[in-house]
Order: sequence, then C-alpha cells, then structure tokens
Amino acid sequence: MAGKRPTTISGYIQAAPREGRPYLRRLYAILKRVAPEAEETIKWGTPFFVEPRFLFAFSAHKAHLNFAPMAAGLAPFRKELEKHKTTKGTLQIPYDKPLPEDLIRRIAERRLRDVREREDDAFW
Repeated sequence: MAGKRPTTISGYIQAAPREGRPYLRRLYAILKRVAPEAEETIKWGTPFFVEPRFLFAFSAHKAHLNFAPMAAGLAPFRKELEKHKTTKGTLQIPYDKPLPEDLIRRIAERRLRDVREREDDAFW
C-alpha cells in the first residue's frame, strides 16, 4: 500500500490490493456489527477497533488479509483454527479462499466480551 497513508478505515480499504477489497469490506462490516460503539482508528498504518482497549485489528497484504484479535482472542478457538493459517495473534485469510464469516464473528464477539469483563485488568 504505497503512497500517502490512509487516515480512515474506508480509505485503508480503498488503498488495499484490488482483490482484497471485497474481503476487507465484508470483514469490516462483521467487526462493525459486533462492536458498533468501538472507536475506529488507524494506528501504525493498520485499522483498529478500540473499546477502551484494543479489541481487534485487520490488515491487507498482497495475497491475504490478517484478522488480529490478539492471542487471547484466538486462544478459545484454537481447535477450530487448526484448518486455517494462524500466528499467535492473527488469522490469515487468503483472497482465494472463502472468508470464514461465522468464525470471525464468534471470535470478535468473544474478544469484545472478554475485554469488557476484564476492564480493570491492567495487563489487558
């Protein structure tokens, strides 16, 4: 994503690789529906949802996108995630595979609930 850095999530999606834009729009819609009151921001060139702590982020790459609910967000879903490419804190979705919408929604909902329940927990 060369050139001027986007300052909004819609600008970020528009600047993403063409083949990834439909995926990013759908992912954004899912996350927005799960956390409609979360602050949407661009930090370090990446879209984030914050309420009041980091909930999740996503990023566009040449052939895939990353959904990043942190390691704590993915941990309860490790068994379901075995058939997907992951890192400690991200789910990688290739543009040539279907977006696992239900799984993403459930991960995002759980992450939101966990963050809200641990509001006083200093290390979250």
